[in-house]
Amino acid sequence: MLDCNDIMKILPHRYPFLLVDRIEEVETGKRIVGIKNVTINEPFFQGHFPGHPVMPGVLLVEAMAQVAAVLAYVSSDESARSKVTYFVGIDNARFRKPVFPGDQLRLELEAVGCKRGIWKFAGKVLVADKLAAAADLMATFADK
Repeated sequence: MLDCNDIMKILPHRYPFLLVDRIEEVETGKRIVGIKNVTINEPFFQGHFPGHPVMPGVLLVEAMAQVAAVLAYVSSDESARSKVTYFVGIDNARFRKPVFPGDQLRLELEAVGCKRGIWKFAGKVLVADKLAAAADLMATFADK
């Protein structure tokens, strides 16, 4: 298990854009499970939407991408670990259920493969065991 301090050693993201609080499970090269606790004091709720706060779908995708980046990092050799992970593609994004303050996101990502330095992942976001969002993501490493 990785806590937020461990995650910040891997990802360059910081508040308010670090969208994963902990990693609960990792199978190197295969799958990962991350957790994001959604609170009312998230800065995006001020404008999305006043009186009816809903987490933006694009941030659900970003949260999946951040968890995928952790899996790519821990699954790669030392040469990749001195680089930064870039999100390079998204396919088949679907939003099934709105996410509200107080929800806990379970971000499950499965590595589909890695070809010519491009990682592919199948991701889903669950809230209380119900599918909130899903997408296929791609990422790669680049020099900082």
